Amino acid sequence: MKYLLGLMSVLLWAGAAHAAGAASEKSVLVHGQLDGVAPGWSIHTELPDGWTQDCCVYAKAIGVNLVLYKGDWTGEPDRVVVLNVWPAKLATLDAEVQEDRKHYLQLDPAGKVSAFPLANVGMPCQGVLYQGNDHKDDAVVFCDPGKASGVRLSWSMTLAHDDASRQDLLALFKRVVEQSHYTAYPPALDTKDKAARH
Repeated sequence: MKYLLGLMSVLLWAGAAHAAGAASEKSVLVHGQLDGVAPGWSIHTELPDGWTQDCCVYAKAIGVNLVLYKGDWTGEPDRVVVLNVWPAKLATLDAEVQEDRKHYLQLDPAGKVSAFPLANVGMPCQGVLYQGNDHKDDAVVFCDPGKASGVRLSWSMTLAHDDASRQDLLALFKRVVEQSHYTAYPPALDTKDKAARH
């Protein structure tokens, strides 16, 4: 009986460990530290099944904070979810959206712009769907973690307008964004602060 109880305990532990491992494999966490007095930041979301996350090789090479992609990395923007985080400079989230819209239409005056509705309970976000004259669609979502964070962020994905999986991919992109949330980390102590703590 003791042997059976012990075996059951081991099996339960192994099952729990496997479940925890599976959960962690689906978790995405990227973080960074801005210059100045702004606190460090982290963004967390869930990784879609069968997708790969990268923050430090491909993402770094193209100057973004995170990429999520399925299959092999090709270097092409199609079907790649991209996260960008930058120091907040414009006064409002709406100003960020309007500035991006203005820039897009300057580059593609024939492009179409429409709202991309979504609901992120963790922070205010505004989504835009651009449909270009080049037959490429760009879904872009701007989010504002709050003035104290010192940052703004955007999620984006490019798709061919006639992509057979367009609706499914936009739904997947929407879930990634809606599941994302921001966490602040205290800024690193400077030399004077460190000396004062000793």
